[in-house]
Amino acid sequence: MQAELIDIRNHLVQHPPFKDMPEELVNQLTASIEIVYVRAGTQVLEIGQPSTEMYYIRSGAAEIYRRSGELYNRVGEGEIFGQFGLLMQRPVRFPAKALEDSLLYRVPAETFHYLFEQDENFADFVEIEDRSRLRSALSRREKSNALMTSRVTRLISRKTVSAPTTVRLQEAARIMTDNGVSALLLMEGEGDNARLKGIITDRDLRTRAVIDALPSETPVREIMTEDLTTIRASSYIFEAMLSMLHNNVHHLPVMDGHEVRGVVALSDIVKYESQSSLYLVSNIYHQQHVHGLKKISYDVRDSFVRMVNEDANSHMIGSAMAGIGRSFTHRLLELGEEKLGPPPVPYCFMALGSMARDEQLVVTDQDNAMILDDSFVPEEHDEYFLALAKFVSDGLAECGYTYCTGDIMATNPKWRQPLRVWRDYFTDWIENPKAEALLNSSIFFDLDGIYGRTDFAEELKTLVAEKASHSQHFLTLMARNALNRTPPLGFFRTFVLEEDGKHKKTFNLKRRGTAPLSDLIRVHALASGSRAQNSFERLKSIAKTSLIVEDDLDNLRDALEFISIVRIRHQALSLQAGQEPDNNVRPQDLSPFERSHLKDAFQVVSNAQKFLRFRYYNQAARYV
Repeated sequence: MQAELIDIRNHLVQHPPFKDMPEELVNQLTASIEIVYVRAGTQVLEIGQPSTEMYYIRSGAAEIYRRSGELYNRVGEGEIFGQFGLLMQRPVRFPAKALEDSLLYRVPAETFHYLFEQDENFADFVEIEDRSRLRSALSRREKSNALMTSRVTRLISRKTVSAPTTVRLQEAARIMTDNGVSALLLMEGEGDNARLKGIITDRDLRTRAVIDALPSETPVREIMTEDLTTIRASSYIFEAMLSMLHNNVHHLPVMDGHEVRGVVALSDIVKYESQSSLYLVSNIYHQQHVHGLKKISYDVRDSFVRMVNEDANSHMIGSAMAGIGRSFTHRLLELGEEKLGPPPVPYCFMALGSMARDEQLVVTDQDNAMILDDSFVPEEHDEYFLALAKFVSDGLAECGYTYCTGDIMATNPKWRQPLRVWRDYFTDWIENPKAEALLNSSIFFDLDGIYGRTDFAEELKTLVAEKASHSQHFLTLMARNALNRTPPLGFFRTFVLEEDGKHKKTFNLKRRGTAPLSDLIRVHALASGSRAQNSFERLKSIAKTSLIVEDDLDNLRDALEFISIVRIRHQALSLQAGQEPDNNVRPQDLSPFERSHLKDAFQVVSNAQKFLRFRYYNQAARYV
């Protein structure tokens, strides 16, 4: 093959859809290409002209327009245009103009149609719009992970073992022993009217019956766990894993309507899930000292890397890491209470930010707070809660969760207040949204009660959902605030990089990618009155309203997933190389696939920010 053709071929195979194309087809494509050089401003495709070729950009950039003259897209190196007319065998519908001096490869219609017939991946690629290509890429990734494609019913290996709530402790223990199970489901009612009422486990028998020397004739309902965490039979294994992590339970009844299909135990998922994040959480609760927790914390990064290497999605990884972080916090609070004694008044320990959203990764700090019962008297009680907060915060720092540089921690007396004060905080932030209030809103409006009186946190979620959705002024200013961080995509669809400092020639995937997405999704979620915290769950809530059309919601979901997974992979690769992970990447360290689809994803973010500006524009104008 001539040197010039080899050069053409080597460039083509760096970019989709040619990178995965069979070598024979790439060679045929290379031989048919005509090289074209065009000056900036040259009209490459005219509307209405016959569609006779597709163009591949070797260098330079082009603008694609709609029939109305509205700008449709900008494409750069390694991207194609002109395919739509060829696909439909109709005249050009999307005219194209060179945005700068460009070197193009012209692919004749005959070659295009031959490739379309011979290569399914090429056909899929050219048939689908940019954002749909992103969806296609994510679908292929999800299909490679059994946790995301296998139903939870696959883990049910034995018949359901149950008993009425009136059964005595001794009989319950005998039933569990005879059937070789670690959990017994307790039913109320008979026949078709029987309903799941509670559960008792081996641990319950030890800690609630034997240790208190309860009589063997005690009805099991006196020690059973009610208000059960259950999962639908149609759910996937990864959803069961996340539910166990989030709720700190070891047994999940699997329900089909009111019918119990079986019980999935932690051990069932640990056998199936090689990442063993659930095993890690279980181990956390067996530690008796902070130094034991610190020792276990070294396994967190290994668990993270294993999940990444097994193609877990960002929701699974973020939720698993947040579940691990909650478990460290939960155990530290238990150890703190053992050291300091029982709390003088009830309290709730809140997680904030990424932990509350189930979007935590390995590069993270502490964001937490305490809600105290309204009977709290500072002079009498605060010494205890300050000591407890410090014990937990210092313990988290020992386990790798660095102190918050903004002092958003329960050790700060401002964030260790009675419920009535927290109600006033949130009410004031919504009704009088000033600069500091907006900053607080971006942190405290992602909240989750993880220990103690978690109903305190639920009350605050309800207050936010009710008040925020009715305060257009607040939503308008929140929308403005959400536009402060923009994606790193330039006018020519090139990446905008840091110009100086430690991270020169990089862009930050959190600050310029996932954070802007989380911010704008939060605004729409608040407007819709959603109580959801996770960004993906918020998108589900928004879908129930008319705020955003379905296609745009799908685009947001796909963009969030792709940017998140590139960020996650970047951190995992750093860990494997023995380096400290961060959020800053150099474009040259990304694969052509990642560079191409990141541009698609960042374009989605840019479009979503434009819509956010449009959606709240009229209201914003009133408050200027």
